[in-house]
Parts: sequence; structure tokens; C-alpha cells
Amino acid sequence: MDNDTRTLFFSFFNEIGIIAQLSRTALEARLPKGLTLPHFSVVNHLIRVKDGQTPLALANAFQVPKTTMTHTLGGLTVHGFVEIRPNPEDGRSKTVWLTDAGRRFREDAIRSIDPDIEVFKSQYPEHKIREIVPELAAIRALLDAARD
Repeated sequence: MDNDTRTLFFSFFNEIGIIAQLSRTALEARLPKGLTLPHFSVVNHLIRVKDGQTPLALANAFQVPKTTMTHTLGGLTVHGFVEIRPNPEDGRSKTVWLTDAGRRFREDAIRSIDPDIEVFKSQYPEHKIREIVPELAAIRALLDAARD
């Protein structure tokens, strides 16, 4: 690979990383006290993908140790955002289910960044975002498939 190509692709992923960091920080600043971005991310994942997953499956999806996921799920349970139930397919494990409060938490968190989105939207029009999102989703799917 030539250096120009390497630099281009590195710059692409570097910009995405910086955007991710900035957007995570903005969202986390608006979350209710005691809740963190990992809490939001797990709830968002359960809505986006599906609930009823095992803690191990969630840990694998987030590429974190199971103990880390257990800690995050504990916080979500305390806040009433998820319920941990026995796995009907395997009595030794548990499954994670969203509650109505968990669904409301996600919606409220997304609404909380409306002011940030309005500022961004004034500089970067909606039609451009509509063009970019499918491309980013395709890149995410490619990278996600490559890690398995």
C-alpha cells in the first residue's frame, strides 16, 4: 500500500474517532446523574438490535469483559431500565430485557441533545446527513463482520 492511500484511510478513521469522542461527550453530559454512556449504549443496543440477549452476548457485542458488562447491567437494573431474567434456553445463564422506563430513558436521552443537533444542523444540512448515513452504516457493517 502506498503512503498516500494509507494516510487517506487513516485520516478517514481518525476523523470518525474524533467525531465519536465529541458526540459521546456531548451526550454523556446530558444524561441524568449516575448514568454513563455505557448505560445508554446498552439500552440503545437492546432497542436497535433486540432485547433478551445474554450478558455474555452483550459483552461480546461491546468488546468488553463480561465483568464490565455485569457492572453496567447492575447500574441499569438499579435504575429500573432492564430486568435480568433466567434464560429459558439455558437455566445457567440470564437474559436482559428492557423495561418501559429503559425505553423512556433512551428517548429522553436522545431528545436531550436536540439543542446540539440544532446547532449542528444549522451548519450541516439535513440532506447531506441523509446521504452520509447509509454509507456510514455500510462501513459499520463491514467492520462489524470483519471482527467476527
